Amino acid sequence: MDQTKERRIHIFDTTLRDGEQAPGATLDPERKVALAGQIVKLGVDVLEPGFPVSSPGEFEAVRQISRLYPQVEIVGFARAVKADIDAAVRATEDAQRRRLHLFISSSDIHLMHQLRISRADVIRIAREMVAYGKQFVDRIEFSPMDASRTGVEFLIEMVETVIAEGATVINLPDTVGYALPEDYGNLFRTVMREARGADKVEFSAHCHNDLGLAVANSLAAIRAGATQVEVTVCGIGERTGNCAMEELVMALELHKERLNVSTGIRQEHIYETARQV
Repeated sequence: MDQTKERRIHIFDTTLRDGEQAPGATLDPERKVALAGQIVKLGVDVLEPGFPVSSPGEFEAVRQISRLYPQVEIVGFARAVKADIDAAVRATEDAQRRRLHLFISSSDIHLMHQLRISRADVIRIAREMVAYGKQFVDRIEFSPMDASRTGVEFLIEMVETVIAEGATVINLPDTVGYALPEDYGNLFRTVMREARGADKVEFSAHCHNDLGLAVANSLAAIRAGATQVEVTVCGIGERTGNCAMEELVMALELHKERLNVSTGIRQEHIYETARQV
């Protein structure tokens, strides 16, 4: 990696999807569309406006947002299930730029107690569902859920599998807010160094804030080579929330010379966006 060239960090906003999983939060489609406009004005690169298969209202909101905001890449969020993928593909079909975001658990604790399937089963499902999604969408982001508690050798196997099937973005989420920054950064370094095909894809960080480390972990991922970070406005989200967009962006701005990175966020719109959210 050329250390002298400034890297652009892409800001992936999931306020309208993961943020809506905050306790007590709910948005009707009209409010969601309006908030999407303000978030787009902020200058995010990627917008994840909802979970299309979850309800007719959610599907319609994602479809409207896909039509209204061609200046950002629109994400259709889906479990590694054909019905989810079909809904996400239909909801985003009018987007000028789009990607499919597939996720499935990867840690042994999730496989044992949540999905109740084996490692071999989850590898097979990941392979089949990325291949299925690739029929419809060129850009596919894959998230091995609970990556920070997944054995690194198995995580690399899963990442290699989905890259071989056409995944273009690999997200390594700290799903339960478990990781320490040093460990999270090293996870990215190891996977990016050892997984076959890693040099052909983008890497993304998605951190939860259960231990108050979401921003710190996101910064660690950036320093390790990630070029996308998944955030929510004001850090809202499931349990204690996600990486706070405004904290991350301003940390990158204030330490710009040291980190040698930039974002496309228009800082003058942060306050109004936060107020609306």
